[in-house]
Order: sequence, then C-alpha cells, then structure tokens
Amino acid sequence: MAEEEAKEVVEDSKEASGAEAPAAENEGGTGAPVENGETNSSGNRAQLAEFPMEWTQMGQCDAANAPANVIRYPSDVGEISKEDTEIMIVGTAGQKITRIGQQFHETASPELTRLILRSHLIKSMEGLEGFKHLQLLELYDNMVEELKNLNDGEDGTPGSTLTVLDMSYNVIRDMDPVSFCPNLTELYLANNKLKTMAGLKGLSKLRKIDLGANRIRIMDAEELSGLVSLEELWLGKNKIEKIEGLENLKNLRRLDVQSNRITQVENLTSQNDTLEELFLGHNGITSEGITLESGLAQAFPNLNVLDLSRNRIISTAPLAHLTSLEELWLSGNKIASFTDVEPLSALGSHGLDTVYLEYNPVADEFEYRKKLAEFIPSLKQIDATMIGGLAHHGIPGVARSGGTAETVEEQMRRLQGAAIARAKKQTEEQKKNSE
Repeated sequence: MAEEEAKEVVEDSKEASGAEAPAAENEGGTGAPVENGETNSSGNRAQLAEFPMEWTQMGQCDAANAPANVIRYPSDVGEISKEDTEIMIVGTAGQKITRIGQQFHETASPELTRLILRSHLIKSMEGLEGFKHLQLLELYDNMVEELKNLNDGEDGTPGSTLTVLDMSYNVIRDMDPVSFCPNLTELYLANNKLKTMAGLKGLSKLRKIDLGANRIRIMDAEELSGLVSLEELWLGKNKIEKIEGLENLKNLRRLDVQSNRITQVENLTSQNDTLEELFLGHNGITSEGITLESGLAQAFPNLNVLDLSRNRIISTAPLAHLTSLEELWLSGNKIASFTDVEPLSALGSHGLDTVYLEYNPVADEFEYRKKLAEFIPSLKQIDATMIGGLAHHGIPGVARSGGTAETVEEQMRRLQGAAIARAKKQTEEQKKNSE
C-alpha cells in the first residue's frame, strides 16, 4: 500500500514539472521520492517540480507607466473652453496633470484671469506666455522645481499682471523670479526648499506673504525693505535666529515666526501701533527675552493675540502691561506657581478672555481653573475649555428638566446615546427584514 502511494506522489511531481523524470528509488526499492534534491543509495537525484517564478515580479514598477511619467495635459483631465476666463482643476482624486504643455495658452482663452491647477504632478511652468490678463496663478501641491515662464510674454506677461501667486508645496529653491511680478498683493511659497528671500524688495504692493516651512535663516533687511504695504508676514518653521529687518514694514498687522530658533523678542519698534497678532510659539524665548525695549516691553495698543507657547518663560510679569490682549497662549512653558500667574490679573479688567497655561507646572495645582478664573474675572476660556459651558457664553444648549442648560459633556453623552440607539434600531430592522 505504501509503495502505491509513493508512486502516485512521483507521478504528480512529473505532471507538475512537465518533464519525464526517472523515479528515485530508496534502499528498500519502494520508489519513494527523495526530498531536497538529495541522492539516494542508487546515486540517482530526484527531479523537483518547476517552481513558479511569476510572484517575484510583484512590486516591480514600470517606470514608463509611473503616474509622474505618464503625460497628461490639462485638457486630458478637465474640460477647457475658449470661453472660460477661469480654469480650476484639482487633482486630489482621479487623474493628475503631469504637463501644462507649451501650447497651453493656445488651448485656453486669451482672456484667462484665474488658473488653478492644484495637487497634480506638474514639474515645469510652461505655456503661460500668451496670457495677458492673468491675475491669479496657483500651482499649489505639485512638483515644480523652478519659477519660470513668468516674463516670457509680451510686456512681461504673465508676471506683470499677476496679483496672487501660490506656489506652495513644491520643490522650488530660488524665489528671485518673483521680481517679475511687481503687482503682486499675495505671495505663497510655503513648504519649498528656499534658503533666502531673494526677489522681494521690488514688490511694494505686497500685502501678504507666506514663506513658512522653508530653510530660511535670516530675515533679510534689504529684501524686506521694499515691502511697505505688507500686512501679514508668515515665516514659521524655518531656521531664523533673530527678528530683524522690519523697520519699513509699518503696516504689519500679523507676524508669524513660530517654530524657529529665536531666543528673544526684539526689533518691533515700527510695529508698535499696528501689530494685532504675534505668533512666537515653539522657540527658545526666555522671560528675559520678552523684556527688551524694542520688543514686548512696548505698549502694543492693538495687539489682540499673543502666542508664546512652548518656550522657556517662567513668569507672566513682563506681559502685564499688554492691556489690549484678548488671547494669550502660554502653554508648555515653565510657569510653576500662581505667584507667577498673578500679574495677569491686571488684564482682567481690560478684556482678556482666553488663556492657555496647560503643560506648565502650575496647571497641576489644586483647583487650577477655579483660581485662574478668580485672578482674571474677564476670562471666558481656560485652555481648550470654555468657563461655565457653551450656554454661559450665549451658545444655546438643550434645557434639562430643572431649567438649566446641558453642559458640553452632558450634550456629548446624550448625542452618543442617541447614535447608539439608532444603530441598534437599524440592526433590529435588518434582522426582521432578513427573516
């Protein structure tokens, strides 16, 4: 019986390999196969079945058909008409554009004013020289390596007519060509590979610029000097060590230099009367660093929001004179006791309504929220929680039987219970229908 079973195994091996292999015999002459290709006592080697190798090809990429290498023009992905003065094609789902095409200006309307090709795989700026009326150009979230084709058209178009340029989330290393766009009012170049601010000094009409998440180390005074109309300057997530170069920016309302390498707040004299929001979080600023005369020692009569979270501050005393503050963010510092917080009580009669002090040692104190509310009676929010719930601030809640409104926690529990009840009801109905 064992001999017959062994012969069947050998036959199966022959059929799988498609070759006629002599059956290997063991010392007992049963003809059973020898595993792993080992020789038997007769010196014969068993022939194994041919192993399928197709699986080794899995995961190999055909470079020619890779998404970034397949040529797709705007007209291949969206509808483009000669009548359209605005084109917007977003590639977050479906096919993505890989080439604008050198003849794109011949495909679209010569009266085009807005071109938005967001979230595609475009590597090169091309085909734009024929647009004499283009005001907004957005190639956000692509693979563009270089700012070009901005002044190749008649009279320096399309750069000379642009008022908004958004090239964020690309791989651009040089921003000097923005100098070809003298009428820009908004410029976005966040999340690129920029190391300098080259090309800015001639943009006197610029009101907003975002250069966040680059590799900039110096706030270039020469380049910033020409931005006399600038109202918003966003420089977060760079490698800046010093606030400087802002002398001519006398209309600046918002300044963001968070997540840099700054240790002190300085050189803001020109912004004393205009600054409304100042973001300095995630730096290395100390309590001494917020006492400089050219920095936060000034009155700043219009400063509403001040972010100093995630620094090295141990006392709030240097901030007690900022009476215009509505929001003060100090979370993640080294403020240890209520003695270090008490100076903020001076702001309680001026309108300070939001304070973040979480992740400071003082936040672990007994009745932290209660004491903080006593120090600053004007507070409406401590950390991420509103004092007294939403209804306390005019946001309607659901009244309970006692006539008082639900707290946020109670409302969330009620909504969660209702969702569970609906799910149970749907399950029961499905069971009945299946029966």
